[in-house]
Amino acid sequence: MSPSKLEITRTISPKPLTPSASLVFGKTFTDHMLTIPWEMNSGWGSPRITPYGPLSLEPSATVLHYAQTLFEGMKAYRHDDGKVSLFRPDMNMKRMNTSARRIALPTFDGGALLELIKQLIRLDNHWIPKEPGHSLYIRPTLIGTQRAIGVNPPNEALLFVICSPVGPYYPDGFKPVALYGTSEYIRAAPGGTGAYKLGVNYAPGVMPQKIAAERGYVQNLWLHGPEHYLTEVGTMNLFVVFRLPDGTLELVTPPLDGMILPGVTRDSVLSLARDHSAGKYQLPGLSGQLRVTERPVTMREVQDASQSGTLVELFGAGTAAVISPVDRVGYQGQDIIIPTEADGMGPLSRPLWTELVGRQTGKIPSDWSVLVSE
Repeated sequence: MSPSKLEITRTISPKPLTPSASLVFGKTFTDHMLTIPWEMNSGWGSPRITPYGPLSLEPSATVLHYAQTLFEGMKAYRHDDGKVSLFRPDMNMKRMNTSARRIALPTFDGGALLELIKQLIRLDNHWIPKEPGHSLYIRPTLIGTQRAIGVNPPNEALLFVICSPVGPYYPDGFKPVALYGTSEYIRAAPGGTGAYKLGVNYAPGVMPQKIAAERGYVQNLWLHGPEHYLTEVGTMNLFVVFRLPDGTLELVTPPLDGMILPGVTRDSVLSLARDHSAGKYQLPGLSGQLRVTERPVTMREVQDASQSGTLVELFGAGTAAVISPVDRVGYQGQDIIIPTEADGMGPLSRPLWTELVGRQTGKIPSDWSVLVSE
């Protein structure tokens, strides 16, 4: 994969920009897209940036039959001074390669793909909204395109990248979400594919989410095993905060045991919290002692903490929302109430969100922010 071989064909019919107030997540796309073909015998072909449009696939393409597809989700942010940056994109490239290996799709040079993505963003720079809380969502995708029916590693593949301007996840301020503790369906199992960002992990969650909505909840809280271990929140990683007997706050998230997606926001939350706990970096707005733990958590522990008053908060973390507070969990016919404060957040989620957004938008200097254009 060579950025020096990039071919660019500019659109002759630019689309009108959608007003920022009218943006709906994933509905609007920029003028161009990046495509890079791969063949087993010749490797990666020349990358091309072309006008956004349909892909040409044969009905026998393996992606259509055996879900040979993976993707990433990342964002470009416009700073107040006009600069554009990505947030920890190296982690997305690393995870994308890990996912590719898991389903026998071709791997690639992450640095090369990142440079090509930057070229695409620069070309469609004017699509990045200027309003606070807005960004450009970037969706790199890799699919198997072998023109034959049969469950094998494909001899052809296509990597493509599309971009979509998006508004803030909470346009009217934080609104804590209600979760349905789901034990009748599972998102992942040991030895499966839960730790990889594969298309096959998402479609089976649509029907359980529909059931949760019918019962008055926004998302599923995926539970696993007879102990009902907490795993993930919808498509986000999960964090729980407990107050220990000495007043210390314990930030807990399930370990990366093969069922949990290694989220970029998850890693960022853990890094910030650990630096604060070790005294390396002070998170503004967070006082007192903090302990950071990756360990299993059961619904029984959450129930007991709620009843004893030691449950401080529960939230999801992911690229789309950054931090998503939770105010109740439906479990076995009853609602477990999760504490939230007046703004919908909690004593730990609030400073974490503020720090993360500050680093993403350039308000807080950080080497996690990778410059795309001046």
